[in-house]
Amino acid sequence: MSNESVLEGGKKLPLVEDFYTIQGEGFHTGKPAYFIRLGGCDVGCAWCDAKYTWNPRMYPPTNIDEIVDRAVACAAQSIVITGGEPLLYPLEPLTRQLKERGLAIFLETSGSHPFSGTFDWVCLSPKQKSKPLDEAYGRADELKVVIQSESDIAWAEECASRVGERCLLFLQPEWSVAEEIMPLLVEYAKRNPRWSISIQSHKYMRIP
Repeated sequence: MSNESVLEGGKKLPLVEDFYTIQGEGFHTGKPAYFIRLGGCDVGCAWCDAKYTWNPRMYPPTNIDEIVDRAVACAAQSIVITGGEPLLYPLEPLTRQLKERGLAIFLETSGSHPFSGTFDWVCLSPKQKSKPLDEAYGRADELKVVIQSESDIAWAEECASRVGERCLLFLQPEWSVAEEIMPLLVEYAKRNPRWSISIQSHKYMRIP
């Protein structure tokens, strides 16, 4: 049986977890949001802090009606769909139901798979191991590039040259080297003020 059949065209999705928290990264840092985290990722970054999501077989397909009901019951009306890599799956059924219930939908993606679904905000976090598709750059409202070493800045600039003029640009230090590399990023942003710094504030707040 194909993956598409098991998921019934997106009526079911491999849900890792869904929870209410504070957005910790990027432009929407500090805002309450309901997170829907899907399993499965074929990028495999060594520094990923959500490696437990990589194998979608660990997460039985969940009916999206259940997911939407829990999201609607949440006080915040902003939904973040993340992973893993959520664009591995047909997201139109899920996003359609969420929009019908009046919710704002934010997507976090590497952009390495074709888009499906409707979103109010797209955060593109590109990875060199599996580069974004051309359409991802055009869909991005926010470009958030994880920086592990100084050489990653060239990758960030390459990506920035491909997004739209209104796309917001963020450099985010990889957590394990954040203290070491932060002075470099601060000085780079000061010299190139179109870039802002994103930090993983949720880790400082000790929340998911």
